[in-house]
Amino acid sequence: MADSQISLVHGSEDLYTSMGNQLEEILRNCTLKKGTFSRYILNTKTVIDGDRLKRETFGEKNESKPHKTILMVGETGTGKSTLINSIVNYMLGVQWENKIWCEIIETKENQPDSQTNTVTVYDVFVEKRQFSFTLIDTPGFANTDGIEKDANIAETLHELFRSKDGVPEIDAVCLVVSAKMTRLTNFQQQIFDAVLSLFGVDVEKNIVVLITHAQNKPVNALKAIKASQVKCAKTPKGKPVHFCFDNSHCEEFQDDDEDDEEETDSAEKNHKYKELWVKNEKTMKDFFAFLNNATSINVKLTEHVLRKRKQLTASITNLKDRITLIELRKTELKQTKAALEKCEKEKKNKNDFECEVEEPYKEKVPVPSRRWLLGKKATCCRVCKENCHYPGCWWVRDLRWCSVMSDGKCTVCTGKCKYTEHVKEGKMYVLKTRKVKKTIKDLKKKYEVESGEKMSLKRRLENEIKMYEREKNKLVDDSYQYIISLEEIALNPTAVSTLQHLDFLIEKMKETKDNKREQKFQELKKKN
Repeated sequence: MADSQISLVHGSEDLYTSMGNQLEEILRNCTLKKGTFSRYILNTKTVIDGDRLKRETFGEKNESKPHKTILMVGETGTGKSTLINSIVNYMLGVQWENKIWCEIIETKENQPDSQTNTVTVYDVFVEKRQFSFTLIDTPGFANTDGIEKDANIAETLHELFRSKDGVPEIDAVCLVVSAKMTRLTNFQQQIFDAVLSLFGVDVEKNIVVLITHAQNKPVNALKAIKASQVKCAKTPKGKPVHFCFDNSHCEEFQDDDEDDEEETDSAEKNHKYKELWVKNEKTMKDFFAFLNNATSINVKLTEHVLRKRKQLTASITNLKDRITLIELRKTELKQTKAALEKCEKEKKNKNDFECEVEEPYKEKVPVPSRRWLLGKKATCCRVCKENCHYPGCWWVRDLRWCSVMSDGKCTVCTGKCKYTEHVKEGKMYVLKTRKVKKTIKDLKKKYEVESGEKMSLKRRLENEIKMYEREKNKLVDDSYQYIISLEEIALNPTAVSTLQHLDFLIEKMKETKDNKREQKFQELKKKN
């Protein structure tokens, strides 16, 4: 830890006179990193330190002050961490003349591409400001882990929004992009879609774009945002509400070779960086003016959207498995029927009939290690023998509180069974097939049940195939209705978790020959 002499590193004994008490505290007690500026790593108090969610506080909470909450979203490499530090410095009232730089997220040389691996919540309480704020930093994801990390972030934010001591309101959702961008990459689109799909339609006016590395007017970046049709607040002229920052001067804060520079070069650099500081400060004022005027969004609707999305996404995943099982059963019946027809055609004795078919069955196996990033446990129904929620609610022990449960019953499995019929463990059901031999005796035992009319085995097989086809069509229709339900409540109905099933559903909708609904799925796919 630094001692009180650290405050004099620039030879200014009256440095404190231009600062508030909180900055004095920082200079006395926070860790110092020397460089062009004196960098101080803020002492934060860790409240939550989990694998997926961390929460840290800085300063003393004042219940009488208004509170603002910001959610930051951005691809790896956009300068999101540096931007967060800039916000903290502005809140602390750090001036250029102070020659210091405070970091709530420590920047390190040769740091990995993504410094943030968890959702991290920073609660910042500043004496000099009229309000305190909470900043939610999401991982710079989608460059390596894609869908798996999207699901983890959704789960973590859901827990944050629904917990008693979580986040009750959101004032701004900030989409962070670089001015160097000419179009949104698939990764960026995936990031924004994944996060925006968590919210209800009421949050659109609170979404703004923060553009980093903006040395000049970011014309191309703005065109890219507009072309991507990302949901965000708009100006009266229909342009995305955005704020431009250039924190390139922060890259020099770690440089300790200042003494080796020519005096002229150092003076020019100092002048350039001061201009950047002043420019950023003005933009920060504009951004905080937006925050002050923004209407806070109660996350109750967001929590409802998250819960509903998880129920519907889990249902779509479950329906996909059930549709696949039906198709496997139809294949088995068709193989049996073809063998019977061949027997009849060749006029063989039916008592000697025997055929080999692919019989589908379910087996419960350990969750594959390749899927552990999603979660190591699945919630399954022991009665229906179906996977009801994977990845499941990792924080839930009592399954009545699982997101797919409603009024104590599962919203996903075929029988809509009670939560007590479910188990959460490191195993899940998988569909498999095996070769089995069937004889005429086996078929008679299954199909020649006494009924009002005599029906041939072949006819009974045909009827069962038709029954499975009707059941499959109903499941495809259910999937369609679920996605339409999401479209009605969510800002972005097609998150990656839903999109991964769209190709499958489009294929099945084609088989039902419902061109209108197939077209609807195609349109949703094109939007993303």
